[in-house]
Amino acid sequence: MYTSYFGLNENPFSIAPDPLYLYMSEHHREALAHLQYGINVAGGFVLLTGEVGAGKTTLCRSLLEKLPEGVDIAFVLNPKVSAIELLETICDELHIDRPEECSIKVLIDRLTTYLLEANACGCKTVLIIDEAQNLSVDVLEQLRLLTNLETNRYKLLQIVLLGQPELLQILNRQEMRQLSQRITARCHLGALDATEIIPYVQHRLQVAGCNSSLFPETLSKTLWQLTGGIPRLINLVCDRALLGAYALEHTQVDNHILRQAAHEVIGSHQVQKEESKGTLAAGLVCVVLLLLIVGFWSWKADLFATVNPSTEPGDRPEQGQTTVKLERKPQKSAILERNPDSILLNSWPADFATARSIERAFDDLVGLWEIPPADRADFCSYAVENDLSCLLRKDSLDRLRSINRPVILKLYDDDGTPFHVVLTHLQDDRARFISDAKQYDLSLAAFSPRWFGEYLLLWQRPPLQQELLKPGETGDSVGWLAEILQELGLYHATGSEMRLEGALLGAFKNFQFSNNLIPDGVLGTMSLIHLNTARNMNGPRLQQRGAS
Repeated sequence: MYTSYFGLNENPFSIAPDPLYLYMSEHHREALAHLQYGINVAGGFVLLTGEVGAGKTTLCRSLLEKLPEGVDIAFVLNPKVSAIELLETICDELHIDRPEECSIKVLIDRLTTYLLEANACGCKTVLIIDEAQNLSVDVLEQLRLLTNLETNRYKLLQIVLLGQPELLQILNRQEMRQLSQRITARCHLGALDATEIIPYVQHRLQVAGCNSSLFPETLSKTLWQLTGGIPRLINLVCDRALLGAYALEHTQVDNHILRQAAHEVIGSHQVQKEESKGTLAAGLVCVVLLLLIVGFWSWKADLFATVNPSTEPGDRPEQGQTTVKLERKPQKSAILERNPDSILLNSWPADFATARSIERAFDDLVGLWEIPPADRADFCSYAVENDLSCLLRKDSLDRLRSINRPVILKLYDDDGTPFHVVLTHLQDDRARFISDAKQYDLSLAAFSPRWFGEYLLLWQRPPLQQELLKPGETGDSVGWLAEILQELGLYHATGSEMRLEGALLGAFKNFQFSNNLIPDGVLGTMSLIHLNTARNMNGPRLQQRGAS
């Protein structure tokens, strides 16, 4: 109705999952990288969770458009079925002939034959299940058994699970531990930040053919408060707001129109709830930032005094039984001995193994953790079985310095061919790599043009039942976090912490800020990794303590 009035080619705020309108926020880029990585590795599960309306389905459809030839896709949109009905759906999606009525065995036999033939032709088969939180335990167990379909070297089926946060609770159950260990990549898709709201809106308007600013920057905070940063809610509110502006013959949406639109499509009760949450969050951020400005140097000095550079790994006593303490033998490999006098290469070495796969580099990396080489292709599952977790991410060299753990870097040869090597040491402008037990000392200038931020990290995940702990949430993770922050001298634990709020939340945000993390109060993967680093947990490091 309003498209021609505003010079639009089509409705820019449809809630249909059109990949053309996908706005690549930082969260979406990270999630897409995890999906691409998960599909490229050989078999297992890939997990993408997110709140309702966060854009999981749209992101997945965008992924499908980027897949190379030779990838067969089975997309299941309604997973609330029995095990046999799911197998029938998979066969139908892959155009596998089957009888009208047959047993699970017959369906699996037909599917196995299809997968073996596809593998022989060099094709990969991927099963994507949307709304996976609706899968029953029996169906999840059947899916796990499907990942047993394999050759001597490769698993024949890659499974991608898209679901709401409730899926994490299901997978954290004791009876789901076998499936959970087969997840080779996982990511949680969060809401948009307040600073991303207007760029998101403008992106959709531009795709629809409008370059004018129909939503002023001043509406960013209001729109964030009204919608919580959820893309689907943003679309609904913006669609109704443009209709309101059209009816009033305005050229832009103003604050009154926006709030009225939110009341109409979300409901007054929900709008008040979101506004109060947004106001509280904004107020809390202001208070925390003020505290940071006033007390920044004092608590940071306490942190450095607590994490004593002279303390050796493992010297710090662990509290209770909720923390992990891995006993690793000292690394004795001769190639890892620091040798400041070794030749520093300023150009790319000609004998560097440019065809190295990530699997071979993984064997080098686990060796640093005193773990035998993996005997199968799903190496991240192998890491989990050895008390480690995989993290595939794209970040900066400064971030690697702060994490302070060896990583696999994805580099590119002169002709653009990717290859993988292990970064073992990093000091000033000097980096040390290993490849097939060979050591290379390179200047940063020699390898940085070949690296675009992609890396794989092994880290020690604590025994927490929750994948994410957000401000205001409860659970055993709250008490664990209180103990760790007390261990670091950042918080005085009472032993009765039940919820992530108040002084505990403020102390945790201070820790995030000091480690160049967004102080959002969310206990997620990167925060856990930096907590590990601050606690001097055992394991190999990029820099020896005391080194610059």
